[in-house]
Amino acid sequence: MPADRTIRLWSIAALFASAFALGGCSTQIADMPALGVPADAPERPKEAGGYLPVHDLPPDRNEEAIKPAELAKIQSDLTAARDRQATASTSAKPAKK
Repeated sequence: MPADRTIRLWSIAALFASAFALGGCSTQIADMPALGVPADAPERPKEAGGYLPVHDLPPDRNEEAIKPAELAKIQSDLTAARDRQATASTSAKPAKK
C-alpha cells in the first residue's frame, strides 16, 4: 500500500475519532454560558426531574366515546365489507380441474 494512502486513512480515522470524542461532550458544551444558552432563555434545572407518572390515569368520561347507533352502523358496514371481500375472493379463484 502506498505511503500517501496510509497517511490519508490514518488522517480520516483520527478525524472520526475526534468527532466521536467531541460528540460526547455536546451536553457540557451546550451548558456553557458563552456558547450554548441565549440570554433570554429560561434557566434549566440542575437535576433532571423524577420519573413520569405512569400509573396516573385520565379521569373517566362523562359521555360515551361513540353512540350505540353509530357503533351499530360502523359494525354493519364492516361486516358488509368483509362479506363483499369474501365473495370477491372466492369468485376470483379459478376452479381446479
